[in-house]
Amino acid sequence: MKLYIKYMVSNRCKLEVKDELKKLGLHYIFVDLGEVEIMENLTEEQLGQLKIALLNSGFELMDDKKAILIERIKNTIIEMVHLSDEVLKVNFSDFLSNKLKYDYTYLANLFSAIQGITIEQFIISHKIERIKELIVYDELNITEIAWKMNYSSVAHLSNQFKKFTGLTPTHFKKMKDMKRKSFDDIGNNMTAK
Repeated sequence: MKLYIKYMVSNRCKLEVKDELKKLGLHYIFVDLGEVEIMENLTEEQLGQLKIALLNSGFELMDDKKAILIERIKNTIIEMVHLSDEVLKVNFSDFLSNKLKYDYTYLANLFSAIQGITIEQFIISHKIERIKELIVYDELNITEIAWKMNYSSVAHLSNQFKKFTGLTPTHFKKMKDMKRKSFDDIGNNMTAK
């Protein structure tokens, strides 16, 4: 049985969900961002127990098909931008379309209608947060970060970074105490700039 869970945005979230499933005596085939497949078919009572256990851990079991698809879009983007060590040399529209098995235009229109921002804005906001993280960790220079995050140039990265943060990457680097956002807050209640 496949289940969709909202607010699973990291490997730590996967571990928490696995733990909750074990506590309820449920056996999972896989646990991925926003998606779980278990061996059992749940009774109404088990489903209720799982919903409560997940809510207590900060997650939400979803059953609305459009909400599930939106979460899958978000989780795919989060996985690509934040959790992959691969260089982002991918066309996101093709990647999302292939991974989710939907036409990109449909995905983009649905996402915009429900989230109030475009997929592109959501991706950019996550890339900016990832760039902040890479700057703070101080393992790569700005040129290496631009290459890793698939920017055509340092100038392109710098312009986009400044547009979203109001700061240049260099100035941001000097402000080590600037707060980063949690995954859940990135791209929410955002107006186009």
